[in-house]
Amino acid sequence: MTALRTPIRFARWRAASRALLRIGGTIRGRILLAFLMLSAITALLGGYAALGIATTGQLVDKTYDRSLMSINYARAAAADFAAIQAAVARARLATEPGERQAQETRIASLVETFEEDLGIAAERAQSARAAAEAASAKEAVTYWLAARREFGAGVQTADVWQALDAHAKAAEQHIDLLINFTAGDGFSYRQAARALVARDVRLSIAATLFAILLSGAVAWLLSRRIVRPVAEASAAATRIAAGDLAVPVPDGGADEFGALLRAMDGMRGNIAAMMQEEVAQRRSAQGLLADAVQGSSEGIVVADAAGRIVMANDRFAALLGLDPVEVASLRLADAHGSVVADALLAMWAHGTSAVERKNSDGRWLRLSRSPTRDGGFVAVCSDISRLKQQEDQLKRSNLQLDAALGNMLQGLCLFDADGGLLVHNRRFCDMFGIEPGALHPGMSLRAMATVVAAGAAFDDTRALDLLLEQEEFLRAGQSGALCRSIRGDFIVSVRQQSTAEGGWIATYEDVTQRFEAEARIITMARRDALTGLANRMVFAERLEEAAARLDEGRGFAVLCLDLDRFKEVNDSFGHPVGDALLKGVAERLQACLRESDLLARLGGDEFAIVQSGSRLRDDAVALADRLIRIFEEPFILDGHVVSVGVSVGISLAPEHGSNPEALLKCADLALYRAKGGGRGGWSFFDEEMDLELRKRRALENDLKQAVANGEFELFFQPIVSLTHGRVASCEALLRWKHPERGYVSPAEFIPLAEETGTIGAIGEWVLRRACREAASWPSGVAVAVNVSAAQFRNAAVVRAVMEALTESGLPAYRLELEITESVLLTDNVATLATLHTLKRLGVRVAMDDFGTGYSSLSYLQSFPFDKIKIDQSFVRNLDVTGNSRLIVRSVVGLGRSLGMTVTAEGIETEAQMEQLRLEGCDEAQGYLFSRPVPATAIHAQFERLRLKAA
Repeated sequence: MTALRTPIRFARWRAASRALLRIGGTIRGRILLAFLMLSAITALLGGYAALGIATTGQLVDKTYDRSLMSINYARAAAADFAAIQAAVARARLATEPGERQAQETRIASLVETFEEDLGIAAERAQSARAAAEAASAKEAVTYWLAARREFGAGVQTADVWQALDAHAKAAEQHIDLLINFTAGDGFSYRQAARALVARDVRLSIAATLFAILLSGAVAWLLSRRIVRPVAEASAAATRIAAGDLAVPVPDGGADEFGALLRAMDGMRGNIAAMMQEEVAQRRSAQGLLADAVQGSSEGIVVADAAGRIVMANDRFAALLGLDPVEVASLRLADAHGSVVADALLAMWAHGTSAVERKNSDGRWLRLSRSPTRDGGFVAVCSDISRLKQQEDQLKRSNLQLDAALGNMLQGLCLFDADGGLLVHNRRFCDMFGIEPGALHPGMSLRAMATVVAAGAAFDDTRALDLLLEQEEFLRAGQSGALCRSIRGDFIVSVRQQSTAEGGWIATYEDVTQRFEAEARIITMARRDALTGLANRMVFAERLEEAAARLDEGRGFAVLCLDLDRFKEVNDSFGHPVGDALLKGVAERLQACLRESDLLARLGGDEFAIVQSGSRLRDDAVALADRLIRIFEEPFILDGHVVSVGVSVGISLAPEHGSNPEALLKCADLALYRAKGGGRGGWSFFDEEMDLELRKRRALENDLKQAVANGEFELFFQPIVSLTHGRVASCEALLRWKHPERGYVSPAEFIPLAEETGTIGAIGEWVLRRACREAASWPSGVAVAVNVSAAQFRNAAVVRAVMEALTESGLPAYRLELEITESVLLTDNVATLATLHTLKRLGVRVAMDDFGTGYSSLSYLQSFPFDKIKIDQSFVRNLDVTGNSRLIVRSVVGLGRSLGMTVTAEGIETEAQMEQLRLEGCDEAQGYLFSRPVPATAIHAQFERLRLKAA
């Protein structure tokens, strides 16, 4: 059994040793072992101290239990013996038996106490002599008491009492010796205890010193295992942190310091790799920087503290006027005389960071300098010539803007996104009666309103109300315009618009005159400008009102009036006299009407009247008679006696209809009937006229479909050159072959087309067909196309001409456009602009029916026509009257002097042709040469006229 326990114990010891080694293999384990060892030392030292304290306690117990108790009981025994002696004395003196008996009892009790105290004193005595004296004292007292009892029964004499006293003294002596011996024993024991305590103190000091030494040894061992590796690791880390990556890292064990050292070694490797990578990146960055510096469009230079150029790009060398190789290591002072070098030296001397200089070649340069840590600097030189030019332009623009703001007719205020005033002009201050200095940037619109109110320039608060209303308008985020009167008849229009920067701009315009003009325009829009009568619009409104009252049984009459011989007045005396005549006519007509009647001028010499009454037909007849009679008296105008008449057409509502437009047309038809009856009369509308109106409407509808149905045809009439005897051009003449009515006269459908607006489509068709046909003619033959005045009311004629030429391929110079003076009468400025546009295209323009209009000579002066055509009315009597020859001669001379071709129309005889040739006319057209023929027969006419000329 014993042999089996030994291997088991060894195995347990080996396992415990391994556990301790594992624990001691780490820093925490070592600290734990050191803690356990120091704890064990402290425990041993504390155990020894506890043992010494226990020993001292035992000494205290011994001192108290033995020495002190022995002394105290010895003294108590002495006191007991004294009490016994006193009781014996009292008993001897007692006379009464009872008293004596009491004393005896007391003596017996005291003896018992004495023996008990003496026994304890003897028991606690520390020496044999004290115990012997205690026994002797007990024995002496016992003998004394026995002697007293023996002699007390007999007669007690003085000798007996002396003998007893001697025994008592012997007992006292023994008790005193007992007391002295116990006191001496106590002193002896105290000395022994002190010696024992001193020994324990020395042992405690020795144990403490040993524990301190042992703890120091443990701390030293712990330092060897922990502090030294930490110091080595710290030193290696310090050198690594200082950049010494070659420092060897101590080898570590398997504990935490070993892991720390291995991590430090890895960190050193990572830092070395990172530094290598950073060096590579820096070298790459330096290369890129050098490339960027060289590739920069600005001059860049780096100088050291001595002013020597360390690095500079080619651009900087060019600014210095040197070769890039020469710039390297050059001192700036050596480049003295260069604007750039002198500027850099001055900046370096005065500590200036940026300057601008004008180079010797006229360019402006900006130099900026930044100091380096070594006392040098880096400088950048930029060409700011364009920026300077832009600044100059900006200054000029600002001056121009200031001049523009100062001379604006509108007031202007510009505000930022917070509503603060940025810019205002003087006109705004003048409008609101304040001094320009009263406003300053940053003011809000409400603050400006306060300044306006304080100015007291106006008697009322309308100007202030306008600004406050404007502020509310803007606060709502609205843009637009406000128009208010701010004093008397002074009206201001405020237009507000937000800006891209979040602010807004307000313009204040004096629109007083515009409002007055608009009021006049409104009045003029409803009144005829010449006569002051109601115009067509007002007349139409009155007709609508009268038609709306037909349901109430209130009829009305419509009278259309047209002056007779008015065109002759214009031709004879001119437009001023004609205008004066119209004014006089208006006055006479107005004098014939009642207040309930309305007189209007519809245009030219056309007037209309709306008449209401209960007897419509009779009242209308009476009015028509009055109107005709008042024109029996002539007009005296500018010294001229002018006589005109009037024709009246009448329609009645509801007899002739209820539609205002239909009633006006009925009255117009009746007017034509009145004029056809010899003028100076009146006529009512009847059913026959309605039939004519229906026919007219049917013709309008057929005319609208004629182009789409292909009902139009073009006939061509040659125009012959009298000089060369050949065909110079052909005039295109439109013919309408109605599917039911046959050929319709152009005099009938052309005015209808102009009135209904279909002339535009018809004219475009004529242009396209004429150009297409002319493209197949000989190259020297042109085509002439008549253009209506209605086609010139918009610019479509230019587009139609361009499309026709493009589509047909006909050269522009082979196209002639014939116009009459009525074209120029419509809108002289716009018409002339259109004619000039056609002229720029290369198209030739001819004045047709020359001499029959109002002011042909003024039109020849305003536009350079290529050709003028003498009307056939002058040619027809050429061989009969001399006046016609004079007129033709004058026109031919006029055309020759103006460089225009002159063409005569209506040539029917050889005599007329010879007379025109003698007068110098260029071209001729008429039945003598050819009637108008279809397009398919025009080529035969070319050949016939060519052979005839040959």
